[in-house]
Amino acid sequence: MSLLVVGSVAYDSIESPYGKKDEVLGGSALYFSLAANYFSKVKLVAVVGEDFKKKDINFLENKGINIKGLEIAKGKTFRWKGKYSADLNHRETIYTHLNVFETFQPKLPASYKRSKYVFLANIDPDLQLEVLNQIENPILTACDTMNLWIDNKRKSLLKVLKKIQIFIVNDSEARDLSGHSNLIKAAENLLKMGPKMVIIKKGEHGAMIFAKNFKFSSAAYPLEEPLDTTGSGDVFAGGFMGYVAKTKKLNQASFKKAVIYGNILASYNVEAFSIEKLRKLKKSDIDKRYKEFKELTSF
Repeated sequence: MSLLVVGSVAYDSIESPYGKKDEVLGGSALYFSLAANYFSKVKLVAVVGEDFKKKDINFLENKGINIKGLEIAKGKTFRWKGKYSADLNHRETIYTHLNVFETFQPKLPASYKRSKYVFLANIDPDLQLEVLNQIENPILTACDTMNLWIDNKRKSLLKVLKKIQIFIVNDSEARDLSGHSNLIKAAENLLKMGPKMVIIKKGEHGAMIFAKNFKFSSAAYPLEEPLDTTGSGDVFAGGFMGYVAKTKKLNQASFKKAVIYGNILASYNVEAFSIEKLRKLKKSDIDKRYKEFKELTSF
């Protein structure tokens, strides 16, 4: 089953106590696509500039990602630079150059409009609404957001939440939008805003599902040496949505397993800078860590 993602593709520069990388692939839609691609065929909608390297386009195509919706616009590709603290839990943005992403208007090819599984990555909620209005009879819609949109585009974001089924956010975003510091109260408040399910990502502490009829909490896979957390939330969402789209089952068992796969893919992602781990990760690696995860959490 194919899965549509709309978001950003960028070149990142990353600095941390563990190393430094310049002009490496990044962006919410790219991280999501590489993770979801292990389970489902992915259709990518994003914009890049004329400077986007041919080898990077070839890489996406070789991964089997449908890039018919990847627009190449006049100008430069979106660029971001961040510097991480020693524990990787805090980062400072050195610069954000939106470039062609500043005027991004998602263009969906006709076949994309019939997508049954849709993920709206971290983009302006007004653009998320535009995409939702173009989709014909989806089975499952989900979205992400960030504090910038919560603070500056709250009304638009609330409109999005009334139209989607699953809202995936991190713990600080959940607290910010809901006004509650307690995550259970925060989730209850977010559910009242429209989505049928809220998934709260807690970084190294895993993730939690909140829905009307059930709750589920998953630990993160324990790691000794994480190197770079860039894109991990998008990778989690990609693993989650990719697995659900593969099973075509919208039930508790499917959602719980999807969270585990999201955590597993995110755990691999943080073991190297940028997308380096996802470039060569095999399905057998995911299956191996799934088995280890099961043994770790069984009692």
